[in-house]
Amino acid sequence: DEKIYTYAIDRRDGATVWRKQAPRPRRTEFHGKNGPAAASAAVDADTVVVFFDEYGMLAYDHAGEERWRLPLGPFFNIYGMGASPILVGDTVVLPCDDGKASYVLGVDKMTGNVRYKVDRPNAVSGHCTPVVYQPKDQNPQFILPGSFLLDSYDAKTGERVWWIRGLPSEMKSVPVLLGDTLWIHGFGSPQNNKGRQIELPEFGDAVKQMDKDGDKLINKEELTDRRVGRYYQFLDLDQNGTLDADEWRLCRAAMAVRVGGEGDMTDKSVLWQYYRSIPQLPSPLITNGIYYLLGDQGGLMSTIRADNGEFVEKARVGEAGDAYFTSPVCGDGKVYLLSENGLLTVLAAGKELKPIHSAQFGEPCFATPALVDDKIWLRTFGHLYCFGETK
Repeated sequence: DEKIYTYAIDRRDGATVWRKQAPRPRRTEFHGKNGPAAASAAVDADTVVVFFDEYGMLAYDHAGEERWRLPLGPFFNIYGMGASPILVGDTVVLPCDDGKASYVLGVDKMTGNVRYKVDRPNAVSGHCTPVVYQPKDQNPQFILPGSFLLDSYDAKTGERVWWIRGLPSEMKSVPVLLGDTLWIHGFGSPQNNKGRQIELPEFGDAVKQMDKDGDKLINKEELTDRRVGRYYQFLDLDQNGTLDADEWRLCRAAMAVRVGGEGDMTDKSVLWQYYRSIPQLPSPLITNGIYYLLGDQGGLMSTIRADNGEFVEKARVGEAGDAYFTSPVCGDGKVYLLSENGLLTVLAAGKELKPIHSAQFGEPCFATPALVDDKIWLRTFGHLYCFGETK
C-alpha cells in the first residue's frame, strides 16, 4: 500500500517478529529495477539501522523499539540510491553518492548524532557499500569505491587516509577484502571499454566549441558527439537539462590493490588491472584463488586468477536472455548464482564453469543470497526462503 517498512523475521520459522513503518515524505523517480527499499539493514549485537532513499536513516533495538531517526535528502541519483549503511564499532557509516552533493556520514549508533559529514567532491552517481579494514595499531577504516577513486577513511573521525586512482566514473559493486588485498571492479557505459573511450575536450574548451546560447553550460542540442548524447540522461546528474563542469566527466576495470598507507597510493599499491567482460552490478567473488566475474546480461561468467589477473575461463552458466543483479556467493565448496528471472545455478568452486545443479523460482530476484549457519537465505520478489538440512 505504498508504505515502507523494516521487518524482523524469526529465522527458525519465518514468522514476523516485528514490523515498523518508516516515514515517506517524498517520492523518488527510481530506475525500473530499483525501489524505495533497496538498501540492506545493518545489524550488530544491539542495533538495527536502515536507510530509505525517500526518508533517511532509522535505528531500532532488537525488540523493534525505535532509537532514533535522521531525515536525509532529497537525493539526485539517476537510478535512485542503492548503497547500504554499515556499523563500525559504535559508528554508523552511510555513503551518499549522488549527482550534486556526494558525502559520507558517520553517526553515533546510540543517539543518531552526526559525528562527521565528509564531502566527496569527485563522486557522482554511485551505489557502493563500504567494507571495513583494520590497520595494525590504528583506528578502523572503511574503504569506499566511488567515481574515479577508491577512498579509505578513518571510521572514528571521517578523515580520508589513503586513496587509489583509476576507477570508472560510476561504481556499483561491493569490494572484497581478504587479508591485506582488496579486489574491486566497475563499469561505466559500453563506450567506456578500453580502446573505445569517448575523447572529450576539457570543459572550458568544450564551452568555447559548443556553447551556442552563451550560458557557459552544454545542453543536449549543443553536443557534437552523438555517442555522448545517447548517455545524456546519465550525465545530467541534477536533471536540469544542461551539463556543468562537474558533470563533464565520464572506463571499466577490475583491479587488485594492497590496502593501507597514506595519501595517493596508486603507484605503490595497484597489483594488477583487468579490462575484459567487467560486470556493472554483480560484486566480486574470490574463492579458491579464483576471481569470479558474473556478467550483467546473457548468463556469462569469466574467471581470472586472483593473484595476478590472468584469464582462466569464460562460459555461459545461465540463460542467454537473462540478467543478473545479484552477486555470486560461495559456501560448502559451491558457488551460487541467482538471476533476475529466478534461476539459481550451482557451480563447483574452483572447478570448471559447468553447472552441477539448478533450480527455478519463477519470480524476479534482485537480492544476493545470504549464507549463514549452514543455511541459504534467498529472497525473491514475493517470498523469503531458508534452505538447509532438516531434522
